[in-house]
Amino acid sequence: MTMRQAVWGQIQSNDHRLMRKIHRWRAPRWFRILMIMLTRMGDGWLWYSIGLILLVFGGPQKFLAIGSATLASAIGIFLFRTLKHASRRKRPCEIEAHCWSTILPPDRYSFPSGHSITSFAIALSVGMFYPDLQIVLLVVATLIASSRMILGMHFLSDVLAGSAIGILLGYCSFHFFVAL
Repeated sequence: MTMRQAVWGQIQSNDHRLMRKIHRWRAPRWFRILMIMLTRMGDGWLWYSIGLILLVFGGPQKFLAIGSATLASAIGIFLFRTLKHASRRKRPCEIEAHCWSTILPPDRYSFPSGHSITSFAIALSVGMFYPDLQIVLLVVATLIASSRMILGMHFLSDVLAGSAIGILLGYCSFHFFVAL
């Protein structure tokens, strides 16, 4: 066994152990509702709403911020679709039934989390233009990413990889638009 196989085996083992704990946890009703709301917000509704709010109240940098977020999320969508089809990793909900979540996955594959990529790409790129909003946007992105794992859509490694990709895209996109 190579070092790479050993590391990946350990990651998968940890992912599956955490998945089993999450899938068997009977969360309080308020928490279940919150997780479903967060994951639905991450479907795009929250980010489209923020874009509209920025158009109205965003000040002189609104077009740069919207352009940065749009570029980061567009590249993120391309990347997660490409990586998902390359990895073909099964979703946790296909491996083991979840005790309370009945949300259907948006596609077949798990790695990486598209919600995590787009949430962090948009949160970071917009937040860098509006520093007063940065912490709130990153907390919301973290909650959306976490909801994907709690609802059985992704493993921890899917969410961490997606978050890292999203952060990188948001950072690069911000600097690209600032340089314009």
